[in-house]
Amino acid sequence: QVELVESGGGFAQAGGSLRLSCAASGPNTDRLDFAWFRHAPGKEREFVASIRWGGHNTDYSNSVKGRFTISTDNAKNTAYLQMNGLKPEDTAVYYCAADLSDLDWYHENPDYWGQGTQVTVSS
Repeated sequence: QVELVESGGGFAQAGGSLRLSCAASGPNTDRLDFAWFRHAPGKEREFVASIRWGGHNTDYSNSVKGRFTISTDNAKNTAYLQMNGLKPEDTAVYYCAADLSDLDWYHENPDYWGQGTQVTVSS
């Protein structure tokens, strides 16, 4: 069973930066595709970014494109989400997700989820 453990959430001012980490453990972690989702109070869960195993083929939601960067460190089995130019509307619980299949992240549920980490951006 794959386990995902997130870290790096916290508080930031508008315009600031945070980096989230997602450490994967278990079988086949070298073949995982990763994604980040977020869930703000009163809103539906939102896809943020994804990356294929090996660090290729990234995708971003329009709301974060140009500000956030997803990456992986294959040696550490860890995915990252570098968040720059943060806005108050980025405030949410951020979840790391992973799957061994080439998912349509917008419409399919991944097999593995992290516990979530809170990101709060003040104006």
